[in-house]
Amino acid sequence: MNKFAIIDIGSNSVRLMFVADGIVLYKAVNTTRLGEGLAQSPFLKDTAVERSAQAVASFYAKAKAEGAEKIGIFATAAVRSAQNKELFLNRVQELCGATVEVISGEMEAEIGILGALGGLDGGVIDIGGASTEIVLKEKGVLTYKKSVNIGVVRLKDGCGRDREKLQAMALSAVQAYGTLPPIKTLYAIGGTATTLGAIATGLEEYSSAGVTGAEITLAEMRALVDMLFEKSVEEIAQLPCMPKGRADVIAGGALLFQVLMEELGIEKIIVSDRDNLEGYAIQKGWMK
Repeated sequence: MNKFAIIDIGSNSVRLMFVADGIVLYKAVNTTRLGEGLAQSPFLKDTAVERSAQAVASFYAKAKAEGAEKIGIFATAAVRSAQNKELFLNRVQELCGATVEVISGEMEAEIGILGALGGLDGGVIDIGGASTEIVLKEKGVLTYKKSVNIGVVRLKDGCGRDREKLQAMALSAVQAYGTLPPIKTLYAIGGTATTLGAIATGLEEYSSAGVTGAEITLAEMRALVDMLFEKSVEEIAQLPCMPKGRADVIAGGALLFQVLMEELGIEKIIVSDRDNLEGYAIQKGWMK
């Protein structure tokens, strides 16, 4: 079998996708919060570097042990924006000998829409830990792509769970997107989107098939935001399909979605479990 793996080093979590003969066998996630503290300082914390590098090395070893012939590793906003990014990159190489590709915000947007939509037209929004990308494609051509340094970890570090402060920070950041070409529906990828999709559809156990295609209107997003802010972090952690390490940032992520939808005229999002992991593999020519 033709086996390969992709490792995505995000600002909130490290993820692994394992593929055999073009079929995604599984995805795994380890919430390591690499971007912790970046709202206050341009430097990655030593503790965040170590736990994230160890997670990458563990996934790398797992993929090798399961027969991966190729392993692609890429890092996004936390690493590209940090002034001490070499500390992390060197630590990963020390632990497993692997080289990490640090991708730009624009490339992150491109592989996001490639993974979610393939060759189809449409738009994608990806709320991450330290950045949020929006990209639009019409007649096979990218007509808009923008990455802004706002995400669930930056929101938490800057505002905690103070709803008014979170709202103000989100509103300020969203202005950077300017005016989008008219589009009422966007596909939404990433952990915040899939978690909200699982909650909105009432899934008891997470599955890619169960969450992909879930639709959330602006009214439904507002209701999700209200529900999440009414609960404590401990209560949120007990919700079905709530990934470990996401309970303290999901309310801020939902609020960011709400603000984006309100300010940019988005009436509905459609959740997709296919994202930049698949997009990175497609771009490298490893899968279709």
